[in-house]
Amino acid sequence: MPANLFIVEDEMPIVTLLKYNLEKEGHKVNFANNGEEALLAIQQKNPDLILLDWMLPDISGIEICKTLRKNNLLKDIPIIMLTAKGEEEDKLKGFQTGADDYVTKPFSQKELLARVTALLKRSRPSVTADTIHFEDLKVDRVEKRVFRSEKEVMLGPTEFKIIDFLISNPKRVYSREQLLTNIWGENIYVEERTIDVHIRRLRKAINIEGKKDLIRTVRSAGYSLDG
Repeated sequence: MPANLFIVEDEMPIVTLLKYNLEKEGHKVNFANNGEEALLAIQQKNPDLILLDWMLPDISGIEICKTLRKNNLLKDIPIIMLTAKGEEEDKLKGFQTGADDYVTKPFSQKELLARVTALLKRSRPSVTADTIHFEDLKVDRVEKRVFRSEKEVMLGPTEFKIIDFLISNPKRVYSREQLLTNIWGENIYVEERTIDVHIRRLRKAINIEGKKDLIRTVRSAGYSLDG
């Protein structure tokens, strides 16, 4: 299944090539060319995996990795370090900082894609699974169908996208802005309160036969899928 990936790399030819190949595989890709921009964007987008260059013009990839691992909301995001440093000591330093994998430049695009897929499957199986469960809720991503206690729930396309997104990271609270960015995409003007309308429709559809509400509203913060 497609995943939300984030590239932190200051060499635009590498960004362009990576973005092309990753999007060709169906993934959604965002990027930043420096550390400060990356840290702000990663907090907003909460990607499924980060491709992080070691050498950046402002903050090093190592420092970014350390910062992310200290953040309770972002610490579990898988990170693949991209670097020209190939010595064993450098690799060990990367792993000790919290990187999950390490690719030395120049690298094969096929190898990188294989590593991205393998790491997603290992660290975030809910992102790549064709069918995913949360309590008595089931989302079939292949047939685009949703079930509650084995009974099919009829959803519109937007409501399906929302529940599919929320079930990938249960219990994680997403702001309206984050939901709009991930569901509608960037550079598309949609009122933030629009998400409230779709959440109400989603609640009404999945809370069948007196079932408990699986969508939690967090005042002044957003929504999460939470039993």
